[in-house]
Amino acid sequence: MGSRLFPPARLWQVGLFAVLIISVGAVALGAAYAAARFPWIAALSVVVAVLAILATMRCYVAIKRIRQGLVQAREGLLVPVDTAMADGPFLRRFIGDYNSTIHTLGRMFSTVEECQARALNERNKMDAILQSLPGALLHISDDLEVASSNKTAEVLFGLPPEQLKDANLFDLLEVGEHDRDVLRDAFLYKRPVRNRELLVALDRGERWLSMNLAFINQHEADMGAVVTLQDVTDYRQLQDSVAIREKLVAMGQLAAGVAHELNTPLGNILGYSQLLRDSMEDEKLLGYAVVVADETKRCSRIVQDLLNYARQDQCSGDMCEIVPLVRELIDTFMSCRLKRHQIVIELDLPDQRLVIDGGCGQLDIVLTNLILNAIQAVSRVEEPRIRIGVREDDSGFIAIEVEDNGPGIPHEVRSRIFDPFFTTKDVGDGSGLGLSISQAMMVRRGGFIRYDPEYSDGARFVLRLPAVSAEYVQAAS
Repeated sequence: MGSRLFPPARLWQVGLFAVLIISVGAVALGAAYAAARFPWIAALSVVVAVLAILATMRCYVAIKRIRQGLVQAREGLLVPVDTAMADGPFLRRFIGDYNSTIHTLGRMFSTVEECQARALNERNKMDAILQSLPGALLHISDDLEVASSNKTAEVLFGLPPEQLKDANLFDLLEVGEHDRDVLRDAFLYKRPVRNRELLVALDRGERWLSMNLAFINQHEADMGAVVTLQDVTDYRQLQDSVAIREKLVAMGQLAAGVAHELNTPLGNILGYSQLLRDSMEDEKLLGYAVVVADETKRCSRIVQDLLNYARQDQCSGDMCEIVPLVRELIDTFMSCRLKRHQIVIELDLPDQRLVIDGGCGQLDIVLTNLILNAIQAVSRVEEPRIRIGVREDDSGFIAIEVEDNGPGIPHEVRSRIFDPFFTTKDVGDGSGLGLSISQAMMVRRGGFIRYDPEYSDGARFVLRLPAVSAEYVQAAS
């Protein structure tokens, strides 16, 4: 019952007042009794009662201040009590012990706050380091779900943090069955994985990822692990490119050797065709002999250009006129393939003299390759047509356009058509080297080849080469 009328926090106050009332009552009764017989004793009793009341009140105030300090200490505010209000050695020791405890707690709280600040600072440093890693970082929980990740992982998988969190690792890494078995065994037997390259299907296509897997507690039953993923697709493509370049170098050396050996029989063919031409009287046969001699010269020129291409660049001083070269090529193709396939050829050639630096052999190879590709592209078209246009633009370059009305090149492979050994033709119909070698030849002469994506009626390739000024051509001639 008493605990309901008076809360526990107030019991000490009730007891103190009860003692005070009883003491005052006893002193008053004693003073009243003594006043009748000894007045001076009554006066002394009153003084003693007043002093007792004052001492009790000061004790009450001191204890109340200590209680308020305890309440504030629970809220984190440590306030010492002034010892001047203490009467008696016991109360002074009590207040002194309280103040000493408050001071010790203050130092402890300061140490804890300093440790918390250091821990928070170190955590922020570690978080900044993990977020800035070039590779994707995944913290995998015991149930093989993503507990946390860095920004690189969000970019790699194309998922926001809220969707990446709690995602299953095997759902994120869509790999082949063999790689999936390797991951299962790694988690089953807690085997670390080092630099394992995985072919992973992502939203932006298949990518090669180098994976490292380490377990947080190697010798405990939990399956918590850290997975790092590095995109090595570009590195693998670079390796493939280096291998392809090595093949091209070997092929170039082989082609140079073959070209060198071809010079001798070509020279014999040219010599005998010229003898045959000089000894013939039949005009028709004489025309055939002239064609054989001219084509032999052309082959010899191409072979020589191949040899020059395999060697270091040298300033030959030769120049090539574009329009006559195009007409000569079309006449050669017209006499065989163009008529055979009934392909309409359209020429858009200017009347002015357009000259480029260097011989015509390499440009002959490039144009021949583009025309052959165009012939194959229109082979199944009802009304096949090929157009060749030549013009000089305002930037001092000569543009040669070769276009056809075939099916065109699919959009998804246009970025690869100049890669070595890449071809859209059937197996056995192409080596995939024509456009790559042609592009290399044009680049060495300060030009380039590009596929025109804006042309929608088939395919259009544009060659751009720097033109030789008319003043230089006139001075050289």
